[in-house]
Amino acid sequence: MQLRPIAVGIVSLGLAAALTACGEAGGGGGSSDGDGKGGGEGKESGTIGLLLPENSTTRYESFDRPSIEGKIAELCPDCKVQYNNANEDTALQKQQFDAMLTQGVDVIILDAVDSASTASWVEEAAAQDVPVVAYDRLAEGDVAAYVSYDNFEVGRLQGQALIEALGDDAEGAGVVMINGSPTDPNAAMFKAGAHEVLHGVVDIVYESDVDGWDAALANEDVTGAVESLGGDAIDAVYSANDGMAAGIITALHAANLHDLVVGGQDAELAGLQRIIAGEQTFTIYKALVPQGELTAEIAVRVLRGEDFSDLTPDAIDSPTTEGVPSALLTPVTVTVENINDTVIADGFYTPEAICTGDYADACAAAGIG
Repeated sequence: MQLRPIAVGIVSLGLAAALTACGEAGGGGGSSDGDGKGGGEGKESGTIGLLLPENSTTRYESFDRPSIEGKIAELCPDCKVQYNNANEDTALQKQQFDAMLTQGVDVIILDAVDSASTASWVEEAAAQDVPVVAYDRLAEGDVAAYVSYDNFEVGRLQGQALIEALGDDAEGAGVVMINGSPTDPNAAMFKAGAHEVLHGVVDIVYESDVDGWDAALANEDVTGAVESLGGDAIDAVYSANDGMAAGIITALHAANLHDLVVGGQDAELAGLQRIIAGEQTFTIYKALVPQGELTAEIAVRVLRGEDFSDLTPDAIDSPTTEGVPSALLTPVTVTVENINDTVIADGFYTPEAICTGDYADACAAAGIG
């Protein structure tokens, strides 16, 4: 893999502005004409398909979809968006993809359930002059562009945050690793990044990959780990995302384990509230609105046959395609100490949304607001 991540400040007040000028370098290959330009003759308006992978993670319906649809409406008022969510079902997503081709969409934004299955899909779309923009997960095939975060760095940040939270007890600490879905290439990158940091420092006492990022399955795995190892053998749990962290923390509490380090990812509202309450230690923040807006702008330029190389300064190789023009954004670790300076400063969540009911006192104690 080759990547040159975009620099985004930890205090990301200017993130949206930074993403509108993502650099000067040109893109690589892809189903455009190979130099960061849209395919075909281009149109002033048309239909852009949007395919998201699941809705059990709150981000997709709450942030990804509205940010993409809103930016397309702003940039191309006469454009239409055709939307489907696959509910973590690859066969259903293939049906949705085929239906969009049949119905004559002009560009497809694809966040694949199973990226390894998409090469033939992208080939079918290319045969009908429909470019595909890969979103969040790198779809295989000759895609026009790819927008995501530096997912290896996400895993590294998770590992670093876990070690820092363990402090003087990090050396040889017993860590349970609950990784994401094996069909999601991002999950493999999170795991690899975390392992790079954790290897040689902590002791991985149990590890599993969870199909579909399912919190209930994560709960079952951690319950099994506690039963087989005993609570005294576990000092921390790596959770690949916040949704699974909820199930993990429930399992730990059921075993009367309340003070373990638990990390996640996605900066979900419930995850932030658990951090404030002291139940979860950290999360990883990926500014989803700028990510979605950037993808929308690329898709509109592809539709119009316009150059988008200034928006894709990176290049990344998939198993099928070299030099996909890409924008790889920089993630940020969030703890109770910097919630004000990250998710609140960006307007990702307001203090009022976070500090509801049972969390009001904890927010006040932490100076959040």
